[in-house]
Amino acid sequence: MRFISWNVNGLRAVMKKGFTDIVADLDADVLALQETKLQEGQVELDLPGYRDYWSYAEKKGYSGTAVFSRREPLQELHALGVPELDTEGRIVALEFPELWFVDVYTPNAQAELARIDHRMAWDDAFRDFCKGLEAGSLPAGAQKAAPKPVVMCGDFNVAHQEIDLKNPGPNRGKAGFSDEEREKFTKLLDAGFTDTFRKLHPDTTGAYSWWSYRFKARQTNAGWRIDYFLVSDQLAPRIEAATIHSDVFGSDHCPVGLQLAL
Repeated sequence: MRFISWNVNGLRAVMKKGFTDIVADLDADVLALQETKLQEGQVELDLPGYRDYWSYAEKKGYSGTAVFSRREPLQELHALGVPELDTEGRIVALEFPELWFVDVYTPNAQAELARIDHRMAWDDAFRDFCKGLEAGSLPAGAQKAAPKPVVMCGDFNVAHQEIDLKNPGPNRGKAGFSDEEREKFTKLLDAGFTDTFRKLHPDTTGAYSWWSYRFKARQTNAGWRIDYFLVSDQLAPRIEAATIHSDVFGSDHCPVGLQLAL
């Protein structure tokens, strides 16, 4: 089963840059988008062969996630079940017979870590949410579900280790590479999830998924790896490929991929 995740940084903008052709070339069974930046009804998008599932932020032109799947899920969830964290359209979770698929756009801690408290609360709630899916313990209002493993992906807005960004020294302590954010990501992995790219490519350097629009960062590959696929540890032996599609343009992020033997 082939999965693709892409922070498009504005779906309406990337649709003018060959989006449908890119999707056809990526040929995913499940495609997850983050930072769609739109409200319901603001785009007409028909991807042949896919069903679509959307989460929208209350604030216009902000955040937002979407998943396109060739298979119809058993159910869909659009919130963690924590009201103060569920206004920004940051997750789409789909239940399939063999697994949960979770698309996430993690809040940015912002300059000077202005939103770090919100970010820490999100990280804890999101980890609990994913462990709940594994255990069959779902938010109020969801259908009952048996315990099953989780595949999660998206923009986690953190470079976990020094190998995951070009310039760790000057960025230490800043949003996306603060001790607090990195520790929460470690805690997520320690809760029973595997970073699929590092599982297959533990020592690969220069592998990034986001580049600033400033300072010709993409031309010089001065990037960060902040887009991930994580899987429940029990799925780790089934990882066949974990990819970063740095040749795909249209956003300041590039797509990342996962191939699982299911």
